[in-house]
Amino acid sequence: MKILRSMTGFGRALQHNDIYSLVWEIRSVNGRFLDIKWKLPALLRPFESRFEKIVRRYAARGRVEISLTLQEVNQNNTVSFDSTQAHAMLGELEKLAAERGEKYQADYNSLLKISSLWIGNEEEASEELVDFAQESLIMALKDWNISREEEAKSLKNDLTMRFAKMREWLAQINAKAPEVKESRFQAVRERVQEVLQRMEVGFEENRFLQEIVLLADKLDISEECTRLDAHIKRLFELMENAEDAGRKLDFTLQESFREINTCGNKVQDSVVSVIVVDYKNELEKCREQVQNLE
Repeated sequence: MKILRSMTGFGRALQHNDIYSLVWEIRSVNGRFLDIKWKLPALLRPFESRFEKIVRRYAARGRVEISLTLQEVNQNNTVSFDSTQAHAMLGELEKLAAERGEKYQADYNSLLKISSLWIGNEEEASEELVDFAQESLIMALKDWNISREEEAKSLKNDLTMRFAKMREWLAQINAKAPEVKESRFQAVRERVQEVLQRMEVGFEENRFLQEIVLLADKLDISEECTRLDAHIKRLFELMENAEDAGRKLDFTLQESFREINTCGNKVQDSVVSVIVVDYKNELEKCREQVQNLE
């Protein structure tokens, strides 16, 4: 069974062992496709694609920001500075300043920000560290999914109430449509008789019946109502169990909008028109909500 999830969520995992302390944080908002932005320490950047394969097992859509804070528990490690490279860089800047006829004053504090000039004991991550990071990432992803499922529960409750309201409105339209049709028939009959009397022409029953048949076809919304009822059933089904529910709900709501719009165009009645307007407003609200579902 596919679990309904929002694309908006937050997840966090903190783990540490004798060597490292890791903190993963995941933030996400809605998006048409899965777009992952990483903030990883330099030591683990080469493994970004490896981590991404794990993330794709837990997410299908949305804009996701994933950050990792990595600290060594043992802070006694030595660090060396690549002075040769630093001299070369400063020398080039001095040449540039001289060519421009300017005096160059070195800012040594800026060298602290150039990570390539600083060399630690570990120049690349061990397999143990990568495995440890993956394990922590999975914990964060599970926590993230829990928050997305909680968000989806709220959305589901709200949408379910809105779908039920639309089902009630559809029943009202179905009940009102025959009355509107009969009223229009009677109005047409009276109008035709009035015109014929004015023109002193006899009433032709056959001709009148032909016009009524054409009018009945124009006023008939039974097919639209049947499709709307099917769409509402589909909406409830998708809320319970569906792969890629967000996109399917959005499509079904679009189709519902098309059908209710046709009903409003066919049935020219003040009461039905009010219901149709409310129905369309509710559909728009539902579409805004399902934009957040995965």
